[in-house]
Amino acid sequence: MTKFLVSTAVSMVLGAATVAAETQEVQFDSGVPVGNVANTSATPAVADAPEHMTLNFIFHIDEGMAEQDVFYEMVPGSGEVFRPTAATRDMDAPLYAPAVPVAHNFLDTEDTGPYPKGRALGLTLGEWFAAKGNGTYTCENGVGKVDFSFENLVPDGVYTMWHDFMVWPPTDPFIGTYDLPFGARDGSENVFVAKADGSAEFIRTISPCLQLTGEHLMADLAVAWHSDGKTYGPLTGEFSTVTHVQMYVGLPRRAGM
Repeated sequence: MTKFLVSTAVSMVLGAATVAAETQEVQFDSGVPVGNVANTSATPAVADAPEHMTLNFIFHIDEGMAEQDVFYEMVPGSGEVFRPTAATRDMDAPLYAPAVPVAHNFLDTEDTGPYPKGRALGLTLGEWFAAKGNGTYTCENGVGKVDFSFENLVPDGVYTMWHDFMVWPPTDPFIGTYDLPFGARDGSENVFVAKADGSAEFIRTISPCLQLTGEHLMADLAVAWHSDGKTYGPLTGEFSTVTHVQMYVGLPRRAGM
């Protein structure tokens, strides 16, 4: 049986996405036939059901979690930084990367720090939370299309879009998420760059259609900013130090669930 290589990555929590759709049944196959392959009949592919949904991107704090990939200095000059939460009120606080990589741990709301302060990211907490994103996803005849618009992203910032999966109910300890670049598996279709005013569009057509949330895996789309200005093909880059998930949207459950 094929096993997934799971890396700590982008959070996926359903509920805050605005979804207007008839959901489909899409199969996410994590294994191969067991036994004599020569005596195993292949299952014919099933066409994706039609879909149309509106998706609104949100922040981790919108669902009661701490932000995962940006940090602020609670006491200026202390050299220690913390993950912002909904209780963090200083929107003028400068944001930093940590001096060492900090793994995603969004299900533990008490895992906020402190961590050693790294380099300044050049923006404030208020500027981080000013970002907005929304758009549509459709699936017709096995072809999916996303049409997203963003505002107030990091000016001229390099971004990537990720299609993520997480085991649900989660494992204990939490083992992270499985991150796929949107579109081509080499990451050639998931990169976009914000304009000088922070606006951006992400319009892509893919086949097959997006895998939605199923019985064992939750799915989402996540937007990551790369503060080093680099992208890493099929890999996300190191979260917290150079790759920072800014927003995400949970994908709905398949039909019949």
